[in-house]
Amino acid sequence: MTNSRFLKACRREPVDATPVWFMRQAGRYMAEYRALRQQYSLLEICATPDLATEVTLQPIRRIEVDAAILFSDLLLPLEPMGLPFDFIKGEGPQIERPISSTGDIDALRLFEPREKLAHVLQAIGQIQRELAGRVPLIGFSGAPFTLASYAIEGGHSNNFAKTKALMYGHPEAWHRLCDKFATVVADYLSAQIDAGVDAVQVFDSWVGALGPADYREFALPHTQKIFTAIEGRVPTIHFGTGTATTLDLIREAGGDVIGADWRIPIDQAWDRIGHDRGIQGNLDPTLLLGPMPRMFAQADDILTRAANRPGHIFNLGHGILPSTPVEHVQRLAQYVHSVSRRRA
Repeated sequence: MTNSRFLKACRREPVDATPVWFMRQAGRYMAEYRALRQQYSLLEICATPDLATEVTLQPIRRIEVDAAILFSDLLLPLEPMGLPFDFIKGEGPQIERPISSTGDIDALRLFEPREKLAHVLQAIGQIQRELAGRVPLIGFSGAPFTLASYAIEGGHSNNFAKTKALMYGHPEAWHRLCDKFATVVADYLSAQIDAGVDAVQVFDSWVGALGPADYREFALPHTQKIFTAIEGRVPTIHFGTGTATTLDLIREAGGDVIGADWRIPIDQAWDRIGHDRGIQGNLDPTLLLGPMPRMFAQADDILTRAANRPGHIFNLGHGILPSTPVEHVQRLAQYVHSVSRRRA
Protein backbone atom coordinates (compact mmCIF):
# COMPACT_ATOMS: atom_id res chain seq x y z
CA MET A 1 0.00 0.00 0.00
CA THR A 2 2.86 2.42 0.65
CA ASN A 3 3.45 2.59 -3.12
CA SER A 4 -0.14 3.39 -4.03
CA ARG A 5 -0.73 6.60 -5.98
CA PHE A 6 -3.06 7.90 -3.30
CA LEU A 7 -0.70 7.38 -0.36
CA LYS A 8 2.29 8.69 -2.32
CA ALA A 9 0.33 11.85 -3.11
CA CYS A 10 -0.57 12.21 0.57
CA ARG A 11 3.17 12.23 1.24
CA ARG A 12 3.76 14.68 -1.66
CA GLU A 13 5.82 12.12 -3.57
CA PRO A 14 5.85 11.93 -7.40
CA VAL A 15 3.16 9.72 -8.95
CA ASP A 16 2.63 8.27 -12.43
CA ALA A 17 -0.85 9.82 -12.63
CA THR A 18 -2.95 12.03 -10.37
CA PRO A 19 -4.85 9.84 -7.89
CA VAL A 20 -8.65 10.09 -7.85
CA TRP A 21 -11.33 9.27 -5.34
CA PHE A 22 -14.71 10.87 -4.69
CA MET A 23 -16.41 11.87 -1.49
CA ARG A 24 -19.68 9.91 -1.24
CA GLN A 25 -18.42 7.57 -3.94
CA ALA A 26 -20.44 4.84 -2.23
CA GLY A 27 -24.06 5.89 -2.08
CA ARG A 28 -27.36 6.80 -3.67
CA TYR A 29 -26.16 7.44 -7.23
CA MET A 30 -25.40 3.70 -7.55
CA ALA A 31 -28.25 1.29 -8.34
CA GLU A 32 -26.59 -1.41 -6.22
CA TYR A 33 -26.75 0.83 -3.17
CA ARG A 34 -30.37 1.86 -3.82
CA ALA A 35 -31.30 -1.82 -4.00
CA LEU A 36 -29.84 -2.41 -0.54
CA ARG A 37 -31.65 0.64 0.81
CA GLN A 38 -34.93 -0.96 -0.24
CA GLN A 39 -34.23 -3.55 2.45
CA TYR A 40 -32.14 -1.75 5.07
CA SER A 41 -31.95 1.70 6.65
CA LEU A 42 -28.73 3.70 6.47
CA LEU A 43 -28.05 3.03 10.15
CA GLU A 44 -28.66 -0.70 9.67
CA ILE A 45 -26.06 -0.74 6.89
CA CYS A 46 -23.58 1.16 9.08
CA ALA A 47 -24.21 -1.26 11.97
CA THR A 48 -23.82 -4.45 9.91
CA PRO A 49 -20.21 -5.17 8.88
CA ASP A 50 -21.21 -7.37 5.93
CA LEU A 51 -23.44 -4.62 4.51
CA ALA A 52 -20.96 -1.80 5.19
CA THR A 53 -18.29 -3.89 3.46
CA GLU A 54 -20.48 -4.48 0.43
CA VAL A 55 -21.36 -0.80 0.03
CA THR A 56 -17.74 0.30 0.48
CA LEU A 57 -16.68 -2.06 -2.31
CA GLN A 58 -19.44 -1.21 -4.79
CA PRO A 59 -17.65 1.77 -6.40
CA ILE A 60 -14.30 -0.04 -6.36
CA ARG A 61 -15.76 -2.66 -8.68
CA ARG A 62 -17.12 -0.13 -11.18
CA ILE A 63 -15.01 3.03 -11.05
CA GLU A 64 -11.29 3.59 -11.59
CA VAL A 65 -10.66 5.16 -8.17
CA ASP A 66 -7.39 5.05 -6.26
CA ALA A 67 -8.87 4.71 -2.76
CA ALA A 68 -11.88 3.26 -1.00
CA ILE A 69 -13.59 5.12 1.80
CA LEU A 70 -15.29 3.31 4.65
CA PHE A 71 -19.07 3.41 4.36
CA SER A 72 -20.22 4.87 7.65
CA ASP A 73 -21.64 8.13 8.97
CA LEU A 74 -19.86 10.93 10.78
CA LEU A 75 -22.63 11.09 13.42
CA LEU A 76 -22.11 7.54 14.72
CA PRO A 77 -20.20 8.68 17.85
CA LEU A 78 -23.22 10.72 19.00
CA GLU A 79 -25.41 7.85 20.20
CA PRO A 80 -22.83 6.30 22.56
CA MET A 81 -22.34 9.79 24.01
CA GLY A 82 -26.05 9.99 24.84
CA LEU A 83 -27.38 11.70 21.69
CA PRO A 84 -29.48 9.15 19.77
CA PHE A 85 -30.52 10.11 16.24
CA ASP A 86 -32.19 8.76 13.15
CA PHE A 87 -32.46 9.64 9.46
CA ILE A 88 -35.80 11.12 8.39
CA LYS A 89 -36.64 10.64 4.72
CA GLY A 90 -36.24 13.90 2.81
CA GLU A 91 -34.84 15.74 5.84
CA GLY A 92 -31.62 14.02 6.82
CA PRO A 93 -30.41 13.25 10.33
CA GLN A 94 -32.44 14.34 13.34
CA ILE A 95 -31.18 14.27 16.93
CA GLU A 96 -33.83 13.00 19.34
CA ARG A 97 -32.87 15.30 22.21
CA PRO A 98 -30.66 18.17 21.01
CA ILE A 99 -28.38 19.93 23.45
CA SER A 100 -30.19 22.91 24.95
CA SER A 101 -28.38 23.57 28.24
CA THR A 102 -25.00 23.35 29.90
CA GLY A 103 -26.40 20.45 31.91
CA ASP A 104 -26.90 18.53 28.68
CA ILE A 105 -23.22 19.03 27.89
CA ASP A 106 -22.14 17.76 31.29
CA ALA A 107 -24.31 14.66 30.82
CA LEU A 108 -22.53 13.58 27.62
CA ARG A 109 -20.51 10.41 28.07
CA LEU A 110 -17.04 9.59 26.82
CA PHE A 111 -16.84 6.00 25.60
CA GLU A 112 -14.50 3.31 24.33
CA PRO A 113 -14.95 3.11 20.54
CA ARG A 114 -13.51 -0.40 20.44
CA GLU A 115 -16.60 -1.50 22.38
CA LYS A 116 -19.43 0.84 21.37
CA LEU A 117 -18.44 1.11 17.69
CA ALA A 118 -16.90 -2.34 17.35
CA HIS A 119 -19.04 -3.04 14.26
CA VAL A 120 -17.27 -0.23 12.39
CA LEU A 121 -13.87 -1.64 13.28
CA GLN A 122 -14.99 -5.13 12.27
CA ALA A 123 -16.10 -3.74 8.90
CA ILE A 124 -12.65 -2.20 8.39
CA GLY A 125 -11.03 -5.61 8.82
CA GLN A 126 -13.48 -7.23 6.43
CA ILE A 127 -13.05 -4.51 3.82
CA GLN A 128 -9.28 -4.77 3.92
CA ARG A 129 -9.46 -8.53 3.44
CA GLU A 130 -11.73 -8.05 0.43
CA LEU A 131 -9.58 -5.26 -1.04
CA ALA A 132 -6.49 -7.47 -0.69
CA GLY A 133 -4.21 -4.51 -1.35
CA ARG A 134 -5.99 -3.32 -4.49
CA VAL A 135 -6.41 0.25 -3.18
CA PRO A 136 -5.96 1.91 0.24
CA LEU A 137 -8.89 2.34 2.64
CA ILE A 138 -9.76 5.74 4.11
CA GLY A 139 -11.42 5.99 7.53
CA PHE A 140 -13.10 9.14 8.78
CA SER A 141 -15.00 11.04 11.41
CA GLY A 142 -16.52 14.48 11.89
CA ALA A 143 -14.76 17.51 13.34
CA PRO A 144 -15.90 18.95 16.68
CA PHE A 145 -17.57 22.06 15.23
CA THR A 146 -19.70 20.05 12.84
CA LEU A 147 -20.61 17.42 15.45
CA ALA A 148 -21.47 20.13 17.98
CA SER A 149 -23.64 21.93 15.44
CA TYR A 150 -25.63 18.79 14.68
CA ALA A 151 -25.99 18.09 18.40
CA ILE A 152 -27.26 21.62 19.15
CA GLU A 153 -29.37 22.31 16.06
CA GLY A 154 -30.88 18.83 16.07
CA GLY A 155 -30.39 18.47 12.32
CA HIS A 156 -29.72 20.65 9.29
CA SER A 157 -29.50 24.41 9.79
CA ASN A 158 -29.35 27.40 7.47
CA ASN A 159 -28.11 29.96 9.98
CA PHE A 160 -26.68 28.00 12.95
CA ALA A 161 -28.45 30.38 15.30
CA LYS A 162 -28.63 27.93 18.23
CA THR A 163 -25.04 26.85 17.75
CA LYS A 164 -23.73 30.40 17.68
CA ALA A 165 -25.93 31.45 20.59
CA LEU A 166 -24.18 28.85 22.74
CA MET A 167 -20.78 29.62 21.22
CA TYR A 168 -20.98 33.37 21.81
CA GLY A 169 -23.14 33.39 24.93
CA HIS A 170 -21.51 30.54 26.83
CA PRO A 171 -17.98 30.13 25.49
CA GLU A 172 -16.81 28.03 28.44
CA ALA A 173 -19.62 25.53 27.86
CA TRP A 174 -18.91 25.55 24.13
CA HIS A 175 -15.26 24.68 24.66
CA ARG A 176 -16.21 21.98 27.16
CA LEU A 177 -18.55 20.46 24.56
CA CYS A 178 -16.02 20.58 21.73
CA ASP A 179 -13.28 19.17 23.94
CA LYS A 180 -15.48 16.14 24.59
CA PHE A 181 -16.04 15.69 20.87
CA ALA A 182 -12.32 16.08 20.17
CA THR A 183 -11.47 13.42 22.75
CA VAL A 184 -14.03 11.01 21.32
CA VAL A 185 -13.01 11.59 17.69
CA ALA A 186 -9.30 11.22 18.44
CA ASP A 187 -9.97 7.89 20.18
CA TYR A 188 -12.30 6.76 17.38
CA LEU A 189 -9.81 7.56 14.62
CA SER A 190 -7.03 5.87 16.59
CA ALA A 191 -9.22 2.77 16.81
CA GLN A 192 -9.86 2.90 13.06
CA ILE A 193 -6.11 3.11 12.45
CA ASP A 194 -5.53 0.15 14.77
CA ALA A 195 -8.22 -1.74 12.84
CA GLY A 196 -6.32 -1.21 9.59
CA VAL A 197 -7.32 1.93 7.67
CA ASP A 198 -4.51 3.38 5.54
CA ALA A 199 -5.48 7.06 5.93
CA VAL A 200 -8.14 9.11 7.71
CA GLN A 201 -10.17 12.17 6.78
CA VAL A 202 -11.72 14.63 9.21
CA PHE A 203 -14.88 16.21 7.79
CA ASP A 204 -15.81 19.68 9.00
CA SER A 205 -18.82 19.91 6.74
CA TRP A 206 -20.42 22.96 8.35
CA VAL A 207 -17.37 24.98 9.34
CA GLY A 208 -17.96 27.44 6.48
CA ALA A 209 -20.46 29.07 8.83
CA LEU A 210 -17.47 30.59 10.67
CA GLY A 211 -15.29 33.51 9.68
CA PRO A 212 -11.53 33.45 10.35
CA ALA A 213 -11.62 35.00 13.84
CA ASP A 214 -14.39 32.70 15.05
CA TYR A 215 -12.70 29.66 13.51
CA ARG A 216 -9.48 30.45 15.36
CA GLU A 217 -11.25 30.93 18.69
CA PHE A 218 -13.99 28.33 18.63
CA ALA A 219 -12.95 25.52 16.27
CA LEU A 220 -9.22 25.39 15.61
CA PRO A 221 -8.01 24.28 19.08
CA HIS A 222 -10.36 21.30 19.17
CA THR A 223 -9.68 20.04 15.66
CA GLN A 224 -5.97 20.52 16.28
CA LYS A 225 -6.26 18.26 19.33
CA ILE A 226 -7.45 15.44 17.06
CA PHE A 227 -4.66 15.79 14.51
CA THR A 228 -2.04 16.03 17.26
CA ALA A 229 -3.32 12.80 18.80
CA ILE A 230 -2.96 10.78 15.58
CA GLU A 231 0.02 12.59 14.07
CA GLY A 232 2.45 10.38 12.18
CA ARG A 233 0.37 7.20 12.30
CA VAL A 234 -1.23 7.36 8.84
CA PRO A 235 -1.70 10.17 6.30
CA THR A 236 -4.43 12.60 7.35
CA ILE A 237 -6.83 14.71 5.28
CA HIS A 238 -8.72 17.73 6.62
CA PHE A 239 -11.77 18.85 4.65
CA GLY A 240 -14.43 21.52 5.06
CA THR A 241 -16.82 23.40 2.80
CA GLY A 242 -17.04 27.16 2.43
CA THR A 243 -13.47 27.53 3.67
CA ALA A 244 -11.87 29.85 1.11
CA THR A 245 -11.18 32.48 3.81
CA THR A 246 -9.95 30.00 6.43
CA LEU A 247 -7.71 27.59 4.49
CA ASP A 248 -4.58 28.84 6.23
CA LEU A 249 -6.21 28.25 9.61
CA ILE A 250 -7.47 24.82 8.60
CA ARG A 251 -3.91 23.93 7.64
CA GLU A 252 -2.80 25.20 11.08
CA ALA A 253 -5.37 22.94 12.74
CA GLY A 254 -3.78 19.94 11.05
CA GLY A 255 -3.70 17.54 8.16
CA ASP A 256 -1.11 16.26 5.71
CA VAL A 257 -3.60 17.05 2.93
CA ILE A 258 -6.10 19.90 3.00
CA GLY A 259 -9.33 19.63 1.02
CA ALA A 260 -10.63 22.61 -0.93
CA ASP A 261 -14.14 23.07 -2.28
CA TRP A 262 -14.98 24.51 -5.71
CA ARG A 263 -15.43 28.10 -4.55
CA ILE A 264 -11.74 28.91 -4.97
CA PRO A 265 -9.34 27.98 -7.81
CA ILE A 266 -7.12 25.15 -6.67
CA ASP A 267 -3.85 27.00 -7.30
CA GLN A 268 -5.01 29.92 -5.13
CA ALA A 269 -6.15 27.48 -2.46
CA TRP A 270 -2.76 25.74 -2.47
CA ASP A 271 -0.97 29.08 -2.14
CA ARG A 272 -3.04 29.86 0.95
CA ILE A 273 -2.54 26.41 2.43
CA GLY A 274 1.19 26.26 1.68
CA HIS A 275 3.00 23.92 -0.66
CA ASP A 276 4.42 21.90 2.22
CA ARG A 277 0.95 20.31 2.42
CA GLY A 278 -0.92 18.23 -0.11
CA ILE A 279 -4.23 19.39 -1.52
CA GLN A 280 -7.43 17.53 -2.38
CA GLY A 281 -10.11 18.74 -4.76
CA ASN A 282 -11.91 20.49 -6.17
CA LEU A 283 -14.46 19.96 -8.95
CA ASP A 284 -17.97 21.28 -8.39
CA PRO A 285 -20.06 18.09 -7.99
CA THR A 286 -22.90 19.55 -10.06
CA LEU A 287 -20.64 19.46 -13.12
CA LEU A 288 -21.11 15.68 -13.13
CA LEU A 289 -24.80 16.26 -13.87
CA GLY A 290 -24.19 18.17 -17.10
CA PRO A 291 -22.52 17.48 -20.44
CA MET A 292 -19.25 15.59 -20.17
CA PRO A 293 -17.24 18.04 -22.32
CA ARG A 294 -17.84 20.78 -19.76
CA MET A 295 -16.95 18.40 -16.92
CA PHE A 296 -13.72 17.44 -18.69
CA ALA A 297 -12.88 21.09 -19.41
CA GLN A 298 -13.12 21.97 -15.73
CA ALA A 299 -11.09 18.90 -14.78
CA ASP A 300 -8.46 20.12 -17.26
CA ASP A 301 -8.42 23.52 -15.59
CA ILE A 302 -7.89 21.94 -12.17
CA LEU A 303 -5.06 19.72 -13.44
CA THR A 304 -3.43 22.67 -15.23
CA ARG A 305 -3.55 24.78 -12.07
CA ALA A 306 -2.18 21.91 -9.96
CA ALA A 307 0.67 21.78 -12.50
CA ASN A 308 1.75 18.22 -11.70
CA ARG A 309 3.06 19.43 -8.35
CA PRO A 310 3.42 16.41 -6.00
CA GLY A 311 0.62 16.24 -3.48
CA HIS A 312 -2.53 16.76 -5.56
CA ILE A 313 -5.39 14.29 -5.06
CA PHE A 314 -8.25 14.84 -7.50
CA ASN A 315 -11.66 14.90 -5.85
CA LEU A 316 -14.87 16.88 -5.87
CA GLY A 317 -15.44 20.01 -3.82
CA HIS A 318 -18.06 18.04 -1.88
CA GLY A 319 -19.82 14.68 -2.22
CA ILE A 320 -21.29 13.04 -5.32
CA LEU A 321 -24.94 14.06 -5.70
CA PRO A 322 -27.60 11.30 -5.75
CA SER A 323 -28.76 12.06 -9.31
CA THR A 324 -25.26 11.77 -10.80
CA PRO A 325 -24.96 9.27 -13.69
CA VAL A 326 -22.53 6.50 -12.80
CA GLU A 327 -21.05 6.72 -16.30
CA HIS A 328 -20.00 10.33 -15.65
CA VAL A 329 -18.15 9.29 -12.51
CA GLN A 330 -16.45 6.45 -14.37
CA ARG A 331 -15.44 8.65 -17.28
CA LEU A 332 -14.16 11.43 -15.04
CA ALA A 333 -11.82 9.11 -13.13
CA GLN A 334 -10.51 7.66 -16.40
CA TYR A 335 -10.06 11.12 -17.88
CA VAL A 336 -8.05 12.46 -14.92
CA HIS A 337 -5.76 9.44 -15.01
CA SER A 338 -5.27 9.67 -18.78
CA VAL A 339 -4.61 13.41 -18.95
CA SER A 340 -2.36 13.56 -15.89
CA ARG A 341 -0.36 10.55 -17.07
CA ARG A 342 0.36 12.31 -20.35
CA ARG A 343 1.46 15.45 -18.53
CA ALA A 344 3.67 13.66 -16.01
